[in-house]
Amino acid sequence: MDLGTLEQVSNFEWRIPATGAMRVPGVLYASEALVRDMDEKVREQVTNVATLPGIVRASYAMPDAHWGYGFPIGGVAAFDPDAGGVISAGGVGFDISCGVRLLLTGLSAAGIETVKEPLAEALFQAVPAGVGSRGELHLDRGEMNAMLRGGARWAVERGYGEPADLERIEERGSMAGAEPDEVSEHAKQRQQDEVGTLGSGNHYLEVQRVARILDAPTAARFGLAEGDAVVSIHCGSRGLGHQIGTEFLKEMVITAPGRRIVLPDRELACAPIRSSIGARYLGAMRAAINCALANRQVVTHLVRGAFAEVLPEARLRLLYDVSHNTCKVEEHRLEGRTVALYVHRKGATRAFGPGHPDLPGALRDVGQPVLVGGTMGTASYVLVGTERSMERAFGSACHGAGRAMSRHAALRHWRGRALVHELAQRGILIRSRSMRSVAEEAPGAYKDVAAVVDATEVSGLARTVARLEPILCVKG
Repeated sequence: MDLGTLEQVSNFEWRIPATGAMRVPGVLYASEALVRDMDEKVREQVTNVATLPGIVRASYAMPDAHWGYGFPIGGVAAFDPDAGGVISAGGVGFDISCGVRLLLTGLSAAGIETVKEPLAEALFQAVPAGVGSRGELHLDRGEMNAMLRGGARWAVERGYGEPADLERIEERGSMAGAEPDEVSEHAKQRQQDEVGTLGSGNHYLEVQRVARILDAPTAARFGLAEGDAVVSIHCGSRGLGHQIGTEFLKEMVITAPGRRIVLPDRELACAPIRSSIGARYLGAMRAAINCALANRQVVTHLVRGAFAEVLPEARLRLLYDVSHNTCKVEEHRLEGRTVALYVHRKGATRAFGPGHPDLPGALRDVGQPVLVGGTMGTASYVLVGTERSMERAFGSACHGAGRAMSRHAALRHWRGRALVHELAQRGILIRSRSMRSVAEEAPGAYKDVAAVVDATEVSGLARTVARLEPILCVKG
């Protein structure tokens, strides 16, 4: 990105002044090196988002931002319904409520080494992964609607997990306001055999070692200690979420001119929050959030079963589950008053600080765990929301390393089998049904996650707690 188009506020904050049709400025949180490496389309998309009706304060980009569909991935924007604010399907994304959950095993990584191979195989066999992957659950119409209303709570009630899990999931495992009737039959058909599956792309199931503790008091509260083994699950709402996004984007594009909404990019298709289509999309999107929460809950159940076969002493207690493709109604301070805003986070993670009422009681005084996924060959991180987080970007932080190279470009640079061998030489086992997918997700196709996390902390978006490194990874 050309730095000449930006105003530098600090070493880790850059501003796009509000000009032309922009209603608010754009703000990028990143180091100079990360900004230079961003595609010029990121600046363009941040600027375009700033033109949407009802946007408040700024159009934000996180340190891992890269070119997305309409909104940049790593984009955050909040809209005031009292000021004609909009809801944008492009601002949520196609994989609605894609997110990460982290499980504590109660075991050491060293203790897992001797059974790493059978554990990798057990997890690979237990959790369906890949394009079009199907699980053992088949949902009829009644169960589908119940799942879309109940989320992880529905899954726990049917024996997939423990009631204690729900306290450690956003929305206590069930998103209010879900309307299954607003989800098309085609979307439901796509999902009827996909609950409890990882899917493809950058989704994964990973056993990790806590390699380094960077905030000992917070790590202790989270139950993390150096040398521990943990399990990370990254997946979303699968075909159902994608179908909802596709259908509503088309409808929003068609109806925008009649509502006098000028779209600088048709991929920014949106509708007034207080409109019939806005209400219908919110109902469908919230149902997709519940789908993703149910999906990760069932995957967790399958993971626990696989561990029980190989390491029956493992406990697999849930630390936290947080999404990074959502729009949520949240109360924030705006010009000296508390306002209910519709906060879009696309490839950005919620990062609420200490004392927030939406946090579990056991974590409320320390802040929300922020789970940042890396790559199968580098590292992931656990961060925590702070009081300052709430002031910087509506309580938002990065969600991962962020792609530096397209999947097509990655395929020209790497071969899946060679990568699997290379990572095995480093002690990292990969299990995947697609060597193409492995190549597309090569660690070298992503930004330096350590640099992204460092920028996130220095920007005041969240504080780093622990660094996690992969032991084994199951991919689609």
